[in-house]
Amino acid sequence: MKHFLKTMKALSDPNRVKIIKILEQKEMCVCEIQAALGLAQPTISKHLKILEDAGLVQSTKEGMWVNYRLVNSVTATHTNDTSVYARTMLAHLKQWLNDDPEITNLLASLKNISRENICKKE
Repeated sequence: MKHFLKTMKALSDPNRVKIIKILEQKEMCVCEIQAALGLAQPTISKHLKILEDAGLVQSTKEGMWVNYRLVNSVTATHTNDTSVYARTMLAHLKQWLNDDPEITNLLASLKNISRENICKKE
């Protein structure tokens, strides 16, 4: 029951569901997700941590970037990276909410978001 509740709690916030829908499109860094959602960086980081702890999202460091992506259900089935509940919900979410106006507007805005323009090197 613990894994089930962790997955459901992670998906109980609208912004976290939006992050999942965004990451279905492409891998992104925090600043890109922040630009898409218009939320503060600490808020985005907190949401990503919750999604990561639930086994829905994973991150990799690439130079100065930390890239976030959805857990790959193919490799996750062979490892202990995620629960069956997380894998199942990710599979269902790919089919759900695609006709929701808020989600379609959000996804359409992604084409204008580029880390090179947002997260300038200091």
